[in-house]
Amino acid sequence: MALSAFSSALLRRLVCNSTPAASVFRATFCFSSSGSGPSHTAPPPSSIFGDDAEVANVPPLTTPKLFVSGLSRLTTDEKLQGAFAPFGRLLEAKVVTDRVSGRSKGFGFVRYATIEEAEKARQEMNAKFLDGWVIFVDPAKPRQPKPAPQQDTHSSHAGFTTNKTVGWCG
Repeated sequence: MALSAFSSALLRRLVCNSTPAASVFRATFCFSSSGSGPSHTAPPPSSIFGDDAEVANVPPLTTPKLFVSGLSRLTTDEKLQGAFAPFGRLLEAKVVTDRVSGRSKGFGFVRYATIEEAEKARQEMNAKFLDGWVIFVDPAKPRQPKPAPQQDTHSSHAGFTTNKTVGWCG
């Protein structure tokens, strides 16, 4: 029992101090000012900024497609669609997955019918929690074309490359 009281006091001291990193955990672990136990009256913050403040200097959207980063490995297309559906007519919600394992790579894309709906979703969902992870919503950038592979001028017609080693090493 003494160990439990010590560990909770240590956790309260570490997490409830006014450090920037502690603000995310404050709502879950901090105790009320009376010291009688956890405060169950205040809900945890829905944003990592704690007060739902707008982030300054956000560029306006030029496309209704949004890039969503910071997704949990367990987030699916359906969960992403469910989280972003309340903000407008969602045309597409896609979590990018690994080809081999099939698990999420931690990012995805959502596309709305209008730029206004996408802007509302970006403002409402940026720096919010989804599946226990903080997600960030940014405008999607157009895909850059990959450069064409260059031909190796020193390879033979059969696909083998010539050995350019001169002499014997060893």
